Amino acid sequence: MTTFTDWDILRNLLLAARWTLLLSLTAFCGGTVVALPLVMLRLTGRRWPNRLIRGYIELFQGTPLLMQLFLAFFGVALFGVDVSPWTAASLALTFYTSAFLVDIWHGSIRALPKGQWEASRCLGLNFTQTLYRVILPQALRIAIAPTVGFAVQVVKGTALASIIGFVELTKAGTILNNVTYQPFKVFGLVALGYFLMCYPLSRYSQYLEKKFNAAHHH
Repeated sequence: MTTFTDWDILRNLLLAARWTLLLSLTAFCGGTVVALPLVMLRLTGRRWPNRLIRGYIELFQGTPLLMQLFLAFFGVALFGVDVSPWTAASLALTFYTSAFLVDIWHGSIRALPKGQWEASRCLGLNFTQTLYRVILPQALRIAIAPTVGFAVQVVKGTALASIIGFVELTKAGTILNNVTYQPFKVFGLVALGYFLMCYPLSRYSQYLEKKFNAAHHH
């Protein structure tokens, strides 16, 4: 019988943590790529695109991430398409992330006074110029803290990918526990791993919020 030293446990968890970070990064970057055009489309105020985007947001926000992962992995297989756990997890988390980012960013832009748009129009700026020169720099200040805060939720959300067989930190912990029978040690280290990934993000979000607020008051 193979014996696992503390170093073996730690090394395996560190290797798995790379996949947790990579999946989080893929989901966040993919979510950004999907969310940005949807936010721009919502700002045009056209009725039908807005209704469709609202439906998209409600679908992904209103259903459990676990179910979305199941559908991405097992649902696609029903159509004869074979997807890897990595692909299924990346796609499900990308769409899930984008639905929340659209809400955060659109809400941040909408939080600005209407007078900003009107004043820009009086200065002869068109929609695009107003958006990029006046609105977005201010909306960024409002959006930064909830966006980084949501990134923490994405990192924790990757744990659910273990359900479809993707070996990230939680799945590696489960496998190691089944071999070593040391749940306290293994899952203690798993919890520490998530803390070390999420805590710097939380601190960074607080730092950015203070920095932008200080710049705003000067």
